[in-house]
Amino acid sequence: SGRSVCVPTENTGAGARRRKVRWSASPLAEVILNVGRTPVDQIAERKRKKIAEYAFKAINQSGLTTVAVRGKDSVVAITQKKVTDKLIDASTVTNIYRLTDKIGCVMTGMLADSRSQVQRARYEAAEWKYKYGYDIPMDMLCKRMGDISQIYTQNAEMRPLGCCMIMLAIDDEYGPQLYKTDPAGYYCGFKATSVGVKQIEANSHLEKKMKKKPDLNYKATVELAISCLSTVLALDFKAAEIEIGVVTADNPKFRTLRETEIEKHLVDLAERE
Repeated sequence: SGRSVCVPTENTGAGARRRKVRWSASPLAEVILNVGRTPVDQIAERKRKKIAEYAFKAINQSGLTTVAVRGKDSVVAITQKKVTDKLIDASTVTNIYRLTDKIGCVMTGMLADSRSQVQRARYEAAEWKYKYGYDIPMDMLCKRMGDISQIYTQNAEMRPLGCCMIMLAIDDEYGPQLYKTDPAGYYCGFKATSVGVKQIEANSHLEKKMKKKPDLNYKATVELAISCLSTVLALDFKAAEIEIGVVTADNPKFRTLRETEIEKHLVDLAERE
């Protein structure tokens, strides 16, 4: 492939200008510039990037949006609950899972991929406890799952999982923790985050609400998460249409709210608005 370089003109004075000429690198120079990468390697890299993009698109194809918020003494994650078939038992459909007693997660994306990643996360947590004798910290579990997801992007025989994992827990040292990892293997801690179809709108809403650094207690955290999801989707939810997973400093064990508890928060939010 041709490259442009600048060479001086015949004038050598102060007003000398430079002109661009085109030169073609030899095959040997091309190999050196590409650090030994063959055309097959370059094609494979482009394919891997495409596959990762498809994995991110698959997350939105589920049609769900998830919102998670970290308060001063709690972490709350809320997601939609959609039952695609009237014959399906709704109690068997969920996107919220317990990984350990104190770590929970909300999965968004392809359901089968989500369950596979949850099973792997549970295995990694159990392996850590077997090796070291104590529960795995949530940031280490999220890092491990991100590393595994990143490996899936390197090999042609393995495709990245089309799902995104949001983890929440109360850390013994750092308090409330909220982490997210994606199909590319990127992971990070958040004050509030979202994923899914309305991710951009939800993140904008959360940025406005969190800009003032509110001192959110448990109830305010739950209501902020519900109001954010309700606002971006322009829907008034019923208790059966959403799922909420919580951890609090008073009760660090991860749990999912019952419909009666969700209904109470919806009523309180409607009265306040």
